[in-house]
Amino acid sequence: MRRLPEEKRHFFRKPFGRLTPDIRELLPDLAGRKVYTVGDIVTRRSLELGVTPEVAVIDGHTMRLPCGGIPGAFPRTIHARNPPGTITDELIQALQEALAGPPALVVVEGEEDLAVIPLVMAAPEGGVVLYGQPGEGVVLRVVDAGAVRKARELFSCFEEAVKPEYPQNGRSDRQGARL
Repeated sequence: MRRLPEEKRHFFRKPFGRLTPDIRELLPDLAGRKVYTVGDIVTRRSLELGVTPEVAVIDGHTMRLPCGGIPGAFPRTIHARNPPGTITDELIQALQEALAGPPALVVVEGEEDLAVIPLVMAAPEGGVVLYGQPGEGVVLRVVDAGAVRKARELFSCFEEAVKPEYPQNGRSDRQGARL
């Protein structure tokens, strides 16, 4: 498991791509491309607009509040634990499994915000990753060599951390700090 140190969190506040206030403005950019989404609202809005992501990553929360159910548009659901402020090996493996057999939904117990980084590193070139920028809109990142290079640079900000203990029932406490 890798944890993002407090002193490096400022690198993740800027959009990692092109920020647009309304996802509808991005529809022309999505035509003919494989789309990947991170976040409950972005995934739901994509589906409402007729865009079914190859892989969608959600955690059942938006702005720290529970939101809706799991979208039914995906034949496969993969679960992964990922505490706030981290990227776990479990999340990376779930993303790789989803990418190997799309369409798939990755449901994260914990927080999915940082899944953008390993998703960009693993998604096929030419794909488009969409994710929400709270209070600002949606970010579009085309997967190309530059995006992968930047994702690796951001990934290098993380430090190895001790894996947290999970309770016997497999549930973790969502009362952690959020990015």
